Amino acid sequence: MSKIDQEDRNEMSGREFAFPKQRKEPLEDASHVRNAIARFDQVEGVTDHERDEAWERIRSAARKFGVEVNESSWRELGKSKKH
Repeated sequence: MSKIDQEDRNEMSGREFAFPKQRKEPLEDASHVRNAIARFDQVEGVTDHERDEAWERIRSAARKFGVEVNESSWRELGKSKKH
């Protein structure tokens, strides 16, 4: 994953973050998208509505960068797929 320094982060538009209001979880490339998914449950201070919106931004970025996402909702993250 490429590192984003603070200056670059400050110049990014809010639309480039999963959580734009908080400017958390940048979505600038495939590596960042995978990281946003992995850290999704660690984001604090956001509502379920903000999580719903962030999940849609992540899924959109995943399609753009060719990242496979098996979950249709963020509520499925971390749940075992064992039968």
